[in-house]
Amino acid sequence: MGKDVYKELLEVMKSRGGAYSGADIPEFFEMVEELFTPEEAQVNNAMPKGPFTASQMAQIMGQDEKKIETILEEMSNKGLCVGVTVDGTVFYKSARFMIGILEFQFMPGRITERDKKIARLIHAYKTAVNRIEKDHPLPAVSGIRVITVDSTVHPEDVVHTYDQVQTYIDENELIAIGACYCRHAALLRGEDIHGMPTDTCMQFGNSAQFAIERLGARKVSKKEAREVLDKSEAAGLIHMSQNMADGIGFICNCDRWHCTPVTQALKLARPSLIMDSGFKPQFDPDACVACETCLSRCPSEALAMGDDDLPHVNIDRCFGCAVCASGCPSDAISMVHKPGFVEPPKTAKDLSKAIKGMA
Repeated sequence: MGKDVYKELLEVMKSRGGAYSGADIPEFFEMVEELFTPEEAQVNNAMPKGPFTASQMAQIMGQDEKKIETILEEMSNKGLCVGVTVDGTVFYKSARFMIGILEFQFMPGRITERDKKIARLIHAYKTAVNRIEKDHPLPAVSGIRVITVDSTVHPEDVVHTYDQVQTYIDENELIAIGACYCRHAALLRGEDIHGMPTDTCMQFGNSAQFAIERLGARKVSKKEAREVLDKSEAAGLIHMSQNMADGIGFICNCDRWHCTPVTQALKLARPSLIMDSGFKPQFDPDACVACETCLSRCPSEALAMGDDDLPHVNIDRCFGCAVCASGCPSDAISMVHKPGFVEPPKTAKDLSKAIKGMA
């Protein structure tokens, strides 16, 4: 197979789309040659759209079923594809680089020399791509959404179910917690993660099953899931997920230094265009003691003290995450809806259409 299988892999990953889908640069080939054996790359390149079994894959490739099953099992356990058991049958599915393969590498939270090498190679590839592709047109609708800390919402404001992280805990029976891939990768590279917790990546449903069975995530109760969210809020992390009302598969708890969606947003003049909850902070002048705790906690540096010794917010920078409000020692901050904020698309299909600007 030689190098040709990796050149074909480049085209296959481009066709799958998603972030960092494929750039014909040395860093790409250095990364994929470490992630995929030639045999795994060949199987990856032959994967059809949608779920498939080992038997179907063997027929597509004209190879022995047992051999293909062994390769698929190894790939799934390495986070190179998805493998989920349904009614006793294992179904596999191809994965994009992001959201997908690149994150799956770090969800197990391992610290081995190979993990450190992979972390460096992925970082080098992403850095090179960012250098090449400096200007990306913004989508019609952001694919990600911040979920505000709902306990800080003003009591007179309406809180929709999709604005409450507790909603997603309540409606899912299978919940998994894995390592935050962004912070864990930074840790593997020897970077400072500022004392932030890493066991904060929350998966639901089939995503949780895959994370538990294949990536070493731990199954948690609803109570344990809530405790993880509380810990994340106390640390000043940002609740973030897919920008849709129904059926989200994960909640990330992101920091400002390492998490890709946040760091990419902060490069923009108006970060709130792609990172927003639809809420903004409101300050109680009678309760505020001008301690400036909120300024230091704000991940987007959207706050500044005014001449009236009261924080003022730059709405263009504000994520509406409520990290300021949840950490206020005098409970002087509550979150209120931004006027005219558009509700998130209902489903993944609706979100895909909205991102493309389709009616």
